[in-house]
Amino acid sequence: MFELINFMVRISNFKLLKILKENSRTPYIRIAKILGVSETAVRKRIKKLEETGIIKRYTIEIDPKKIGYNIVTLIGIDTLPEHLFSIIDKLKEMDEVISLYSSSGDHMILIESWFKNSDELSMFIKKLEKMPGIIKICPAIILEKLK
Repeated sequence: MFELINFMVRISNFKLLKILKENSRTPYIRIAKILGVSETAVRKRIKKLEETGIIKRYTIEIDPKKIGYNIVTLIGIDTLPEHLFSIIDKLKEMDEVISLYSSSGDHMILIESWFKNSDELSMFIKKLEKMPGIIKICPAIILEKLK
C-alpha cells in the first residue's frame, strides 16, 4: 500500500513540475484545482521540491529574435581529452555562450548561442578555432523552436 501511495505522489509531483515548467507563475490555487488537492498541499509540495533541489530556480524563456538576435545556434565542440575541462572553463566565461552542456554522442560539448547576424556567428566560430585543444566545431542554426 505504501508503494502505491509513493507512486501516486511521484506522479502528482511530475504533473506539478510540468505545470510549473510551462508557466512558473501559475497561481497555486489553479494548480490545486488541476491536481485535485488543496492550495496548502501545493505550497507544501513546492517547498519540499525546492528544499530537495528538484526545483533549482525559477526563470523566464526569452524569444531571442524579439530582442535583435536573429541567429540562434547549437554548436557542437570536440576537444582533445586533456583540454576538455580548461575549454569548458573558458566557455563559461564567454558572453556569447547562453547555455553550456557536456554531452555524449556526436560532440563532447554543446553550446547554445545567440547572434544578431551571420557575421557575429562567424567571428565567434573564428574565436573558437583559435582555442588550443578544440579539434572540431559543428554549428547548427535553429530555424524554429517547436516545443
